[in-house]
Amino acid sequence: MKTLLEVAEQEFVDQVVARHEGRPGALLSILEQVQERHPHKYLSREVLDYIAAKTEIPKAQIYSVVTFYALFNLEPQGDHSICICRGTACHTRGSRGLLERLKLELGLDHQSEEGGADKISLTTPDRKFTVRTVACFGQCALAPVVEVDHRIYGHMNERILEREVTAIKHESEK
Repeated sequence: MKTLLEVAEQEFVDQVVARHEGRPGALLSILEQVQERHPHKYLSREVLDYIAAKTEIPKAQIYSVVTFYALFNLEPQGDHSICICRGTACHTRGSRGLLERLKLELGLDHQSEEGGADKISLTTPDRKFTVRTVACFGQCALAPVVEVDHRIYGHMNERILEREVTAIKHESEK
């Protein structure tokens, strides 16, 4: 099997595949563990091709899983993630303004939005931050909801979001 992956990465994938072989939902677990190991939390085309070959699952099926679930990334992610809910409750309580302000603050206002108007994923050129949107967190009573580095914040406003981003920037400078 011809591959562009480093030996250590191949060995890791081999171990993960062996650990989950024959289990229900194995593909999701394999993809999640491989993505989590990557420093930029994404699945490259080469690793997806390698997983397809090792599991004997068609590439098309693997790509359909990766593109269906929002937790999987096909592009390198930033060191810190900020995810803004764009559901109806959050939208009516100002999530669009939060998104626009955040894009401006991080210098992402000029980047094109991948995924359309409702689902975006933008990463700063220095790969410090990735800004994403989701359709709904399911926390409508807390609208607007924002997730910062996997921590949920309800009743978010521009001032609090700016404070969180500033704190992350200061931590990164240490």
